Amino acid sequence: MSQYLGADGAAPSICKRAVSVLSCPMPVWRSLLLVYGELDVRLPRGRKRRFRHRATSEEIADAIESFQAFPNLAAGLTSGAARVKPAIVRIEEPLRSVSEDGDHCFWPSPDDTRRQIDQFAPAGTHDSIFVFWPQHDFAAGTTIPCRGWGLGMGASAWSNGATYAVVANAPAEAWRGEAPGEVWLHEWLHGVCHHFAAQGHAMPARDADGAEVHGYARSEAEGWSDYYRDLMSGKVEEDGRKVGIPLAAWAHQLARTV
Repeated sequence: MSQYLGADGAAPSICKRAVSVLSCPMPVWRSLLLVYGELDVRLPRGRKRRFRHRATSEEIADAIESFQAFPNLAAGLTSGAARVKPAIVRIEEPLRSVSEDGDHCFWPSPDDTRRQIDQFAPAGTHDSIFVFWPQHDFAAGTTIPCRGWGLGMGASAWSNGATYAVVANAPAEAWRGEAPGEVWLHEWLHGVCHHFAAQGHAMPARDADGAEVHGYARSEAEGWSDYYRDLMSGKVEEDGRKVGIPLAAWAHQLARTV
């Protein structure tokens, strides 16, 4: 059994029905977080091949608290133009597979979360899918090799027409050392930039990863928010022009990929 939760911890209705973005007065990014508290996988090779562990309650709480802050962060960086409607589903069964991604790196791809995303986010019902997964067993000192704390990609039929991002469990200080919700925003922006680039808007080099190469500095309190603000309002300077997502573009109807 899996448990529905709204972004505020209450049982939401967004996961229980398909609402057309086209019927809304303003586009809203309908976003779903799948929370896997347990992992039980076998890797195809490596010294340690089986990983079986649970995220602690504190690790899950930190991730959910951060995700709950993500919509306000997106709105605040765009003067309310970027609107995110979040919902959360806690998956009671373990994540039972991960996919290889590069040189002995692994991640929970849509193939690995297929049954849950088909159940809770079938094609046409959500614009963004997020996955929390227990990559690390900090008590045992073991971890599944992965290319980063989080990964994000654009929408495709593989992810039921939604952007897709994954974020792993982390020490408490990792969540506190950035703007609340920042890691979710960052991975989401990879998919969002892909969406708006397809609409003809020029994106800066490396899109969400481009802060340093464009001369931005990280703030201890706000992370890379200065860069995200400019990226999400089309104000990143590159080759003598301003690129990114124009604020007016957030008001356009969301295009479906499936």
